[in-house]
Amino acid sequence: MAILSFIFDLAGATMLLLFSVRLVRTGIERTYGAFFQQLLQVQSNLTGAAMTGLSLAVVMQSSAAVALLVAGFLASGYLTFPTALAIVLGGDLGAALIIQILSFPIGWILSPLLAVGGWLTVKSENQRLRQYGRIILGIAFILVSLGLLRQAVEPVRDSAFLPEIAAYLQEDLITGFLVGAALAFTMHSGVAAILVVVTLVQTGALSFDAGLALLLGANFGSGLIPVWLTRGMDIAARKLTVANLILRGSFAVVLLAIEVLVPALTSTEMGTLGEAQSLIFAHIGFNAILLVLALPGCRALEPLICGLLPENRKKTRTRLIELGSQLDPNTLSTPNLALTCLKQELLRMFSLVEAMFRPAMDIYLHDDGELRKSIRNIDEQVNECLAGIRQFVADIPRSSYKKSEARSAQDMVEYAIRLECAGDVISKRLTKLGRRLRSKNWEFSDDGRTELIRMHKSILANFRLAANVLISNDPESARLLSLEKTDIKRAERDSRKRHLKRLQNGQSESFETSDIHLDTLRAFREINSHISAIAYPILYETGQLLETRLIEEMPKKAASS
Repeated sequence: MAILSFIFDLAGATMLLLFSVRLVRTGIERTYGAFFQQLLQVQSNLTGAAMTGLSLAVVMQSSAAVALLVAGFLASGYLTFPTALAIVLGGDLGAALIIQILSFPIGWILSPLLAVGGWLTVKSENQRLRQYGRIILGIAFILVSLGLLRQAVEPVRDSAFLPEIAAYLQEDLITGFLVGAALAFTMHSGVAAILVVVTLVQTGALSFDAGLALLLGANFGSGLIPVWLTRGMDIAARKLTVANLILRGSFAVVLLAIEVLVPALTSTEMGTLGEAQSLIFAHIGFNAILLVLALPGCRALEPLICGLLPENRKKTRTRLIELGSQLDPNTLSTPNLALTCLKQELLRMFSLVEAMFRPAMDIYLHDDGELRKSIRNIDEQVNECLAGIRQFVADIPRSSYKKSEARSAQDMVEYAIRLECAGDVISKRLTKLGRRLRSKNWEFSDDGRTELIRMHKSILANFRLAANVLISNDPESARLLSLEKTDIKRAERDSRKRHLKRLQNGQSESFETSDIHLDTLRAFREINSHISAIAYPILYETGQLLETRLIEEMPKKAASS
C-alpha cells in the first residue's frame, strides 16, 4: 500500500510540475510571441545569438520551446544554420540556469505569487494582464509541485524498496542514464525531469553518482524532444534538431563513460554545497562547457549535417506538383471534404501573399526590376486563387450544407478577398513607391529606414501568427493576432509622428522621401489589417468581438450637452 501511495503522490506532483512549466511557457508565448520572433530574426553574431537563446529559455522555461521556434524560422529561411544552432545551444544553457533559480529557498514568496497571479487571472479584464497572471500562477505552482515531490519521497526514503532501487542505480550507471533519458523524453520537459532528479538527491533518496547518471541521461533525452516534435517539419528544421542531439548526446555519453570507467574523476568533495547543489552546478557546467566547445564549430557542422540528412529530390518534385489548386469539384457534395479543400487553397493563397511581402523592403533598398516582375507574377496567381475560391463556393449545393458549414465557406471567401487586396497593395503600391524612390536616387534617413524595417519584420511575424490561426482556429491565438494588429496601428502612428518631427528638425532626407515614407506606413498598416482579418470570425463566434465601437447608450450629461 505504501508503494501504491508513493506512486500516486509522485505522479500527481510530477503532473503538476509539467502543467506549471507549460502554464508559464504558454503565457509568455501568447504575450511576447511576436516580440520573440522579431528578436530571433535580427541575430547574426554567434555569441549574441547564443545569449539570445539563453535569455529566451530563461523566460520561457523550456529549451525545447526555443528549439521549435528557431527550427520554424530556419525552415522559413529567416535564419542561417550556424545562427540557429547557436541560439539552440544558448537555450540549453538558459534552461539549466532555470534549475538553479528554482532551487533557491523562495518558499516565502509562494503566497504572494498565488494571490497576485490569481487576482490578475480571475479579476482582470485586460488580456495581457491575464496572461501575466497565468505566468505568475505557473511559477507559484512550480514551487508547490517541488514541495509535493519532497513530501512524496520523504515517507519512503527509509523504506525497503527505494534504497534497493537507489543502490541498483548506483551500481549500474548505464541503466541510470537510460532511465534519465526516458524520464525527460516521457515528460517532454528537460527542466521538469532534472528538477525531479535534483529533488530525489536533495531528499537523500538518490546518491550523487546515481543522480549524475540520471542527469546526463536527462540531457540526452531533452535533446530527443525537439527531434521528435519536428519529425514532420521541413528537412532544414530537422537538421537543426538532429545537430543539437548529436552534440548533446555525444557529450553526455562521453561524460557517462568517464563516470563509469574513471569514477575518481567524478567523485568530488561536496563541502558545504551539498549533493543537490553540486548536481545543479554539474548540470550548468555540462551545458556551459558544451556551448563553449561547440559554438566555434557551428559553421563547420553544417556540411556534415547536410551530408547526414540530404535533401530528398523526389519529395521536392512532388511538393512542386502540389503547389497547384487544391480545389476538387468532386468534394462539393461532401461538406467536410469541400471545406478542407477550401482551407488548403486558402493556405496556398496565404503563402503566395507572404512570399510577395517578404522581399518588400528589398524593393526600396535595391533597384531590382526582376523582383518587381516576380511580385507581379505572384499577384496574378493570387488573383487566380480568389477566382477559383469564388467559383468553388458558388457551386456548393446549399441544400447539402448546414448553416454553420455554409457560413464557414463564406468566411473563407471573405478572407480570400482580404488576401487579394493585400496582394494588390504589395504589387501595385509598394512596387511603385520603391521604383519611384530608386529612380530619384533618394535615400531614407537612418531612423526612417530602421522604422520601416522594424515594422516590416513585425508584420512578417504576424503572417506566421495568422497562418496558425487559419490552421488551428484557436481563440487565444486569434485574440493575440488582434492585439498585434493594434500594436502595428500604434507603431504606424508613432513612426508617422517621429517622421513629422524629423521634418520639423530640417533633415533633408526626410523632406525628399516624406510622401513615400508616409504612403509606405499606410500600406504596411493596410496589409497587416487584411491578414489579421482571419481572427474576426473566431472572436465573434466566441463572444470576444463587439458589433460596433460606438457606445450604445450615451451618458445623460453628455447627451443633454
